[in-house]
Amino acid sequence: MSVSGDEFDLAVIGGGICGLAHALAGVRRGLRVVVIERDARANGASIRNFGFVTVTGQQRGQCWQRAMRSRQVWAEVAAAAGIRIEHAGLAVAVRRPEAAAVLEAFRATEMGEGCELLSPLEAGRRFPMLRTDDLQAVLASPHDLRVESRIAVPALAKWLAEVHGVTFLYQTLAREVAPPDIDTTRGPVRARLCVVCPGDDFLSLYPERISAYGLVRCKLHMLRVASASTTPRFNAAVMSDLGLVRYLGYAELPEAAALKQRLESEQGEHLANGVHLIAVQSEDGSLVVGDSHHYDATPDPFGPEAVDELIMDEFRQVLAWPTPVIRERWIGTYASASDRLMLIDRPSQTVRLVMITSGTGASTSFAIAEEVIDELTSGSRAA
Repeated sequence: MSVSGDEFDLAVIGGGICGLAHALAGVRRGLRVVVIERDARANGASIRNFGFVTVTGQQRGQCWQRAMRSRQVWAEVAAAAGIRIEHAGLAVAVRRPEAAAVLEAFRATEMGEGCELLSPLEAGRRFPMLRTDDLQAVLASPHDLRVESRIAVPALAKWLAEVHGVTFLYQTLAREVAPPDIDTTRGPVRARLCVVCPGDDFLSLYPERISAYGLVRCKLHMLRVASASTTPRFNAAVMSDLGLVRYLGYAELPEAAALKQRLESEQGEHLANGVHLIAVQSEDGSLVVGDSHHYDATPDPFGPEAVDELIMDEFRQVLAWPTPVIRERWIGTYASASDRLMLIDRPSQTVRLVMITSGTGASTSFAIAEEVIDELTSGSRAA
């Protein structure tokens, strides 16, 4: 597709979920939008994940509020774009009294509004996919959603193109950004505003600005477990004790300190490999299960079986799933920062650099994009 002579209000560089969220925010404000994506389709962290729109457990305050708003947008978009919601809600199943104390404290905060704390008996009735033999408690949240990301992200792009007239330039590299001129491998693109969403590409655009944030990459292991006809379908995503010391909405509560101390003693290898459990179900009955976290400037591409076994060890402790069979494995990477969940950098009045640095792109991008586009358009009007 040639764009010679075309003029756009907004160019979005990057066709992952963060870029698509900015494209959506742009068209909802009446902007003419072009998305420039270097690959033939989204192929990074946006599709190599659970498709889990996580609200419950996000860091208290702005991140949690953004997740709540993004969840609302996901529900709107899914209905309009024909994206299937695989299941809704979350069950945090814990096996230690220290973890139950964290759930009780969480339930008492504003983040726990609408959530229920269930006894093992109640949990077994509500969530029959859980093991209950050593269960202490389950936090049931209605807020979270699950989509099949490898299907949902392309469907979102297709809907933006067909219904909202967004122009997509795939297999196109943006080499320089200076609105209204954007130099690409397909020729010049003209747009008065630009949002750069580079994922974990730290070098193609604004490398000196990105370098100042001290980012690294996080590598994670993901698994697909074959369906089992003898088990009930999931009616919620599942998490466990390990997630309570990783997700900041729980981990920053005072009660989490005792849990972390016990987990370091009992599951130190899991913690050392950044392992915690998320399990979600797909339409065919299979489960997407993960994950782990390893950090490096350039993570190696290898997936040690020992790390997968740590993930599956936690899976077997929590879920009543007979002889789980792994039928697919993959590795994803995303940009990570030790001091922030996301960054918005301002190279100029008409350009924003947006990176999600916490693996929460599916959960927070829609809200972040609304904020960025509102700021950009307000600034351009003032100018």
